[in-house]
Amino acid sequence: MKSMLLVSLVAAGLAVAGAANAAGEADLAQKSGCMTCHAADTKKIGPSFKDIAAKYKGKAGADAALVTALDTGKGHSKSKASSDDNKALVKWILSM
Repeated sequence: MKSMLLVSLVAAGLAVAGAANAAGEADLAQKSGCMTCHAADTKKIGPSFKDIAAKYKGKAGADAALVTALDTGKGHSKSKASSDDNKALVKWILSM
């Protein structure tokens, strides 16, 4: 019974941590200017993050290609965020 309680607590903790991390990435996207052109689930000037995730789902090297586009401004406006922040943003977007 104690092990079941422990497993439940760990699972709940991971769920809360995941939600907190997603909120942090959304804040980072806002601060970096991403939300000017994109939204999580609706098209604005650019595609939604969910549409981007669907487009690149299962494609090898997608994360690296997207980070490069954000870092260099080739194929996308150059991001104001650092390369490390761009990596975190791309990981978050592709997880949608």
